[in-house]
Amino acid sequence: MSDVALRVQNLSKVYTLGATKPRHDTLRDQIAHGVKRLVGGKQPQQPTNARRRALHSTPEKFWALKDVSLQVAQGEVLGIIGRNGAGKSTLLKILSRITEPTSGRAELYGRVASLLEVGTGFHPELSGRENVYLNGSILGMTRKDLARQFDQIVAFAEIERFIDTAVKHYSSGMYVRLAFAVAAHLDPEILIVDEVLAVGDAMFQEKCLAAMQNSASSGKTVLFVSHSMASIQHLCTRAILLKDGRIVEDGPPRDVVKSYLSELSHAHEGGSVSVRDWPDRMTNGQARIVHFEIADSSGEVCSSVPVGGTVHFKIVAEFNEPVTNPCFGVIVHDQEGEPILDLRSVHDGLRLGRTDTVVTACASVASLGLYPGTYLLSPWVTDGVETCLDWAKLCSKLQVYAAPGPHGDLKLDPQYGKYWIPSTWSARQ
Repeated sequence: MSDVALRVQNLSKVYTLGATKPRHDTLRDQIAHGVKRLVGGKQPQQPTNARRRALHSTPEKFWALKDVSLQVAQGEVLGIIGRNGAGKSTLLKILSRITEPTSGRAELYGRVASLLEVGTGFHPELSGRENVYLNGSILGMTRKDLARQFDQIVAFAEIERFIDTAVKHYSSGMYVRLAFAVAAHLDPEILIVDEVLAVGDAMFQEKCLAAMQNSASSGKTVLFVSHSMASIQHLCTRAILLKDGRIVEDGPPRDVVKSYLSELSHAHEGGSVSVRDWPDRMTNGQARIVHFEIADSSGEVCSSVPVGGTVHFKIVAEFNEPVTNPCFGVIVHDQEGEPILDLRSVHDGLRLGRTDTVVTACASVASLGLYPGTYLLSPWVTDGVETCLDWAKLCSKLQVYAAPGPHGDLKLDPQYGKYWIPSTWSARQ
């Protein structure tokens, strides 16, 4: 069919956990394995009896994808959502030809550009300029076409000063800006984007979303994985929900997002909760949020506060590597998962200096202007610049209720907003 951009039939991917023989699913893995053998790395130590028994135990199989079938039309913008480990990244890696499926078939009709993770696709020893031409050549672009697009790519990435610097010296944000600019401007028919956009700043994320929307408007196909439910609903024409490697829902983005958020109804009811093992998170391993707490005006742990009341948040994070001036925050989402408030320690001038230990960060809101209702909370910590260190998504709930008092009789109509800000008025006649 000429209007089909990709077709997936009974796609499965299985990984063997605990296998003694390493598997190398990508070319990069195979090259790295060969280099290790060539340079003569350390020989493995002889296993102890306990280790020897473990090595001979039956390996466990993990199905990252199981019998996934999917068809996407040209010009469609498909949002792919699901919790960590649901199979989102595995699906995109197979579609991008980075790894092979265990069984099934994936057919793509058109030139594909992928942006899956920081570090994918660029050679660290080459400059930004050289990597642009290298990636363009891989995509089948002529040198003339690349020269015509080059200035637009550099301007979009906002790295003019560093375009002739080796990309190994780039920050993660610079890397992602250039990688997205290349992927979006080298005229792909299919654009595949994973949640790496979380690395960039807010203004660049908006620019990327606009670029993907322009791509879709021009008839190109976009596959988009994101933990921003607002972006999924705003950008996508269709969404699928993955769970345990299977598609459990396929339909309009608003309906699929609603199903996904209902899956998260087991989120802690607020109060004082451990989130060390919270599964739905984004992390790079440098830090981990282990505890999150909500308290009322008297400092008592709580799960609900009145409209206009005082609320305190506490985040406990363990740092596994030194970080200078980390930034802590809490995102408040409505019941549809849309972010409506963003509290950040950097906005209030908190500076910790260099830390590599356990940090307890506290925030106080003197008058919480949320309308009555149930809200989801996502504590996070970044390096203070642009890199997310850990983000425990939608891990806690907060109930806001109307109560007698100075704010109890407010006429709050949700059709006009989601929160109010105390203000001082005057009038004369």
